[in-house]
Amino acid sequence: MNLITGLHHVTAITGNAQENIDFYTGVLGLRLVKKTVNFDYSEAYHFYFGDEYGTPGTIMTTFPYGKDLINGRHGKGMLNTTAFSVSIDALDYWMSRLEQFNIPYKQPQQRFSEDVFIYLEDFDGLGLELVFNDKDGRKGYYNGYIPKDYALKGIHHVEIWQDAYERTAALLMTQMDHKVITESSDRLRLGTENLPGKYVDLLSTPNVLKGLAGRGTVHHVAFATPDAESQLKMIERLNVYGLEHTGVKDRKYFTSVYFKEPGGILFEIATSGPGFDVDEEAAFLGEDLQLPQQFEEQREHLISVLPKINYPTEKFR
Repeated sequence: MNLITGLHHVTAITGNAQENIDFYTGVLGLRLVKKTVNFDYSEAYHFYFGDEYGTPGTIMTTFPYGKDLINGRHGKGMLNTTAFSVSIDALDYWMSRLEQFNIPYKQPQQRFSEDVFIYLEDFDGLGLELVFNDKDGRKGYYNGYIPKDYALKGIHHVEIWQDAYERTAALLMTQMDHKVITESSDRLRLGTENLPGKYVDLLSTPNVLKGLAGRGTVHHVAFATPDAESQLKMIERLNVYGLEHTGVKDRKYFTSVYFKEPGGILFEIATSGPGFDVDEEAAFLGEDLQLPQQFEEQREHLISVLPKINYPTEKFR
């Protein structure tokens, strides 16, 4: 059994909280499965967007620090694009939908002679793709107005730019259960399986400027491991490989281990459970502010300082 089963989530640094909600739930149609706060800075939200249950591999999470946060810069040494998987029949629908809401996008392109994709950015400039394919059997979240068959199914792959990607590839292949899926002259696709939600694309970009953290950039990428036992086995691998890590952190909905991969990008190993229904029923996920126990005494203060948001967003129907 693989200790790493695929992608778990991607976490991004963003700006305005309402715009964040508008884009990921309104434009893209994901479900807000959890509204909580940043464990390291409780006066900022931590939003989790995903499918109906927040299944690992479908989750995009954000830290909306506010509209005055300085913009970051895409570049080498960063995860620059998070791609979502969509039905191969949905291309015309999504081009029309993005045009309807004045979301700029690049014209469709083809990659690896199979996947058609379009590149776009969210309201903060975060790099995103929609990848139209017939390999993904996952069911997307039906939000009531985006047709069920055209809903985003989850993350397809993440794209990492490095000065040279060999050391990152070595880590993924020797310690994190990835293998080569396919490659081209400028891209190496690794995966735990040849399925959407399992892929990491590595690009060698020595002539690109170094990326800078800030609004519109990715903070970290998390890989899924089945449970606490497999997570501890992954820690043993990291120790043998000589990588420093945080040890196990309780994130309420899963436990996490963080470390910097050789190219400097923050990786996380997150358990697949217990899941987002530990503190609210599945039918009502994301409706109320949920706090880690250590912040419950601050609830009234946090409610007073956190931005007021409207959810669900009606204007994108």
